Amino acid sequence: MDWQARPRCDETAAWPLLQAHARTFRQGGTAFDLRTAFAEDPQRFAHFSQSAPHIFADLSKNLIDAHAQALLLQLARESGFEAHRDALLAGEAVNTTEQRAAWHTFLRGPCTEDGRATPGIAAEVAAARADMLSFADAVRADAGFTDVVNIGIGGSDLGPRMAVQALRSAGATSGPRLHFIANGDAHELAELLPRLQAAHTLFIVTSKTFGTAETLQNARAARDWFLGQGETRVSRHFVGVTCNREAAGEFGTGRVFGLWDWVGGRYSLWSAVGLPLAIALGSQGFRALLAGARAMDEHFAHAPLDTNLPLRLALLDIWQRDFLGMGSRCVNPYHQGLRRLPAYLQQLEMESNGKGVDARGRTLPFATAPVVWGEAGSNGQHAFFQMLHQGPDTVPVEFIAVREPAHNLRDQHRTLLANALAQARALMIGQDDPGGHRHFPGNRPSTFLLLERLDPVSLGALLALYEHRVFSSGSLWGINSFDQWGVELGKTLAADLAPRLVSGGVAGLDPSTAGLLARLRG
Repeated sequence: MDWQARPRCDETAAWPLLQAHARTFRQGGTAFDLRTAFAEDPQRFAHFSQSAPHIFADLSKNLIDAHAQALLLQLARESGFEAHRDALLAGEAVNTTEQRAAWHTFLRGPCTEDGRATPGIAAEVAAARADMLSFADAVRADAGFTDVVNIGIGGSDLGPRMAVQALRSAGATSGPRLHFIANGDAHELAELLPRLQAAHTLFIVTSKTFGTAETLQNARAARDWFLGQGETRVSRHFVGVTCNREAAGEFGTGRVFGLWDWVGGRYSLWSAVGLPLAIALGSQGFRALLAGARAMDEHFAHAPLDTNLPLRLALLDIWQRDFLGMGSRCVNPYHQGLRRLPAYLQQLEMESNGKGVDARGRTLPFATAPVVWGEAGSNGQHAFFQMLHQGPDTVPVEFIAVREPAHNLRDQHRTLLANALAQARALMIGQDDPGGHRHFPGNRPSTFLLLERLDPVSLGALLALYEHRVFSSGSLWGINSFDQWGVELGKTLAADLAPRLVSGGVAGLDPSTAGLLARLRG
């Protein structure tokens, strides 16, 4: 099947069959109940769980049965999913609105047998990676650098920040201290700078275009501070990661690490955008991260659809969103190192798939990306878990646990794991209370992802799993997961409003914006 002419999910024979089957899940006495499902099928855990590279996934506590799963797999086949996946991995222009590839998988090694990578591109990627990793090792070995500050926003910040935090907590990082500045609110930068010594700080300015407003404002402020401390060697202490080498050079960066236009920001951790992570891990650790992601790429490329974990998770997302009407998904990593994973996934999923038109510009008659939110366990248990257990809305919960801790406090880790297991079980079994206040309805869905340990390899596999899951659901919804036009309008309006905060001009503004602008000026 031609991937560009493939049908959208709601144009398949499976779609109305899924709609009809979903109605039986919501009809009084015939509604699907997890407790009954486990009682009737002692093998349900085996049927709805599987291993993938470095990850075990238990999907058995979700509101799904064998018939729904079979219909969802039929939906994937009828939607031409396999042809679209192969086009992604081969570097075809699957980003149709911008007419370019989304070839982040190639940054960690071709994952199809032919690869379709011209020798020139393959050599460019290999050379760029070697240059970046050599520089990272040199910074680690340079006693003159005690601190490294990454300045970026969105995909230039969330991925590296989350990964550094995760692997620092897992004891996998070393070298200079790593800091991250993203917010356009200067309070973040103003809080950090007094804690640094200019002579011993390296700044990494990461912006694909080298034109991102928040990044450039923070970079200029950091450069002004650096010069104000009596330092002059901007070219030694500022490096750039960008497609726009000329602009980075004009800024004063000494080294510039390039990107390709087929590297999307939220998929860019594997490129030079990962430089701060490479400094934290060293070249060997960064290559281990790539190896873990590459193993998941191979699984995604070759596993049969019924055991292809990224696809199974995507089909579950579609089932919950479009057929069971669940508008959000709560992600709870029971590992402090993964505390920024929900924020990372918010961009990855909602910026990729939060769209109301398909790739052909047609308005979608169904919902797409759910709202993704969450918190590290067990903090969430003392905050929003009340709503998850007893609130009127059913919210799918995703638990992520790590079997082996990176510390020696074994009793505490066992307690943490017990809490994760207990919360998933409580959501499912519930509790009866004739008085009502202590009644837990139960039958609330959850997924459990288990890593043996948190290290560069397993983190790489986990992040690649989420990337492919997002692509898979976007593919079936018929949308382009690789553009983000919804980000642009606010930027355009902000450029118009910023000078008005000085001039006070309100011509052409709506009354609300004009009134707020006047109060802000006053």
